[in-house]
Amino acid sequence: MSVSKAEYSDRDAVIVGAVRTPVGKGKATGALHDVLPADLLAHSLREVVGRTGVDPALIEDVIAGAVTQVGDQSVNIARNALLGAGFPESVPGTAVDRQCGSSQQAISFAAQGVLAGSYDVVIAAGVESMSRVPMGSSVLPGSDPFGSGMAERYAEGLVPQGISAELIAAKWGLSRTELDEFSAISHDKAARATKNGLFDNELAPIAGLTNDEIIRPETTVETLAGLRPAFFNEAYSARFPQINWEITPGNSSPLSDGSAAVMITSGAAARKLGLRPLARVHTMTVVGSDPLYMLTGVIPATEKVLARAGLTLADIDLFEVNEAFAPVVLAWASTVGGAHKDALLERTNVNGGAIAIGHPLGASGARIMTTMLNALEQRGGRYALQTMCEGGGMANATIIERL
Repeated sequence: MSVSKAEYSDRDAVIVGAVRTPVGKGKATGALHDVLPADLLAHSLREVVGRTGVDPALIEDVIAGAVTQVGDQSVNIARNALLGAGFPESVPGTAVDRQCGSSQQAISFAAQGVLAGSYDVVIAAGVESMSRVPMGSSVLPGSDPFGSGMAERYAEGLVPQGISAELIAAKWGLSRTELDEFSAISHDKAARATKNGLFDNELAPIAGLTNDEIIRPETTVETLAGLRPAFFNEAYSARFPQINWEITPGNSSPLSDGSAAVMITSGAAARKLGLRPLARVHTMTVVGSDPLYMLTGVIPATEKVLARAGLTLADIDLFEVNEAFAPVVLAWASTVGGAHKDALLERTNVNGGAIAIGHPLGASGARIMTTMLNALEQRGGRYALQTMCEGGGMANATIIERL
């Protein structure tokens, strides 16, 4: 695919730089475990400024996604990281939590600020060190983050994400083999992309880690078939007899560490500063969805963002759908693509997804945007669409247009 590049206006929100760290294993043995989250984020902030050549004094805000904002990731990690990166004290920062889509939402907030005329130069970023700050550790013993109103509204009780993934697999009739085949393909794509240097432009090595640590080139359907269900629970089995218990560590995204940063400017600022815009943020949306199934919001989010953009599936050259669990992407493709789901999947996560690369929660939105932008440039496409499911039943969707 190759198309002529689009023009951009002075008030467009344009992406002028995007970078990410390699993703490390979210375990004590992972390569990035000894890097504090603020330092991990500071690395991406420093890199995106260095690669664009922008004077950090011109940055009007740093908006950073972080999900588990406790311990090493508490006390406004965006501000702490930007100061640690050496930015002037005049640069403000704020942390955002929209669960798995936190840094994709940071990108939306940054672009919205540019479009509204509030910013000329802004960085959207994200970080998560799941090895140092375990998922769920912000929920203290005895606390109730949901409240009595939620308990009354959902009297039968909501469920963890793994059970939501099982419910999706059951509702869409997805077999264990289909899930494992999808997952093996993700590893193969990511391994080939790494071998062929397709990630090189987006990576900022740190702590001796030069490539994503979790990708397993040797992954096969046969090896995945030997893994046991990760979320089997007798109580949930009785409540949801339709569940076949097909979700395993092999067809789920792994615990991960990483950060990413995306610099967004107005078109006018890009021209003034002599920057090369890579893409403009074309259209953004966010939706709520059923909190029991929780992970299906990518479907209405995709439909809504396409309608808002005045585009169709056929107009989009590349899709990135976060691989929180394999059934999320397969249910999305089946519903959105219909009879053309196989063709849709051929344009989706072309260099592998979170099952292989990893899913450092607060960083994933910016990580995926960086990877998608890089792939769009390499393939000479025009439009790309990113969408992510989020805890609590939400999803962001963003369309970018290459410039």
